[in-house]
Amino acid sequence: MTARRSRSRSAAYAALALGLAGSLALTGCNSHSSKKSKKSSSSSSSKSKKRRIIGGSAAAAGAAGTASRRVPDCYPSTYKVTFSQQTGPKSHVAVKFKNSTSRDCKLYNAPLLRFNNAKSPLPLLQGTPGHFDGTRITVPAHGYAYAVIPTNTAAAKGAEQKSVTIDFMGISASSVTHGPVTVNFAEKRLHVSVGKSKVTNWSSSLHGAQLAGGVGN
Repeated sequence: MTARRSRSRSAAYAALALGLAGSLALTGCNSHSSKKSKKSSSSSSSKSKKRRIIGGSAAAAGAAGTASRRVPDCYPSTYKVTFSQQTGPKSHVAVKFKNSTSRDCKLYNAPLLRFNNAKSPLPLLQGTPGHFDGTRITVPAHGYAYAVIPTNTAAAKGAEQKSVTIDFMGISASSVTHGPVTVNFAEKRLHVSVGKSKVTNWSSSLHGAQLAGGVGN
């Protein structure tokens, strides 16, 4: 073999070795890059799951908060609803409701009052028992609401009543909530006279109810 051929073979072997080394280095880089990609993907997935869990917990907490803030309907009882007769030129019967609970409650429109077991309730000054006119008040815990029955004419005052049956109107037309209850005026030693009159909607103040009934100052 000549010196020229020997040098050519040595150069070929060197080139082959260099190529193999480059290939191995590239394989190592690709493997390392793949591991990095997998690790990054796993980390992103884990973070996404954590975000979903945290988001779900926040939504559940929000729903629970909304439920806890839901205000229930008020309901009548013989000690929560009281009646008092006011005399004079602006005579009227004041109807007072006391929320004796530790939570707020809602009242709609007006009280439905049937004196002496009447078939129909006392007419309403604002709307009718079957018409939902949108009046709605929130009575705070241990707070009060008022309605007024004007009795400032002889016909409106009428005769003394023995009892009254009370329903509270509900959120929808013609609906009632948690009733009825009956108050016996004789047992409570009350003198209440009501004739051809009407009852106002609920108000947060007695003065507001009196103004609505045309008997306020």
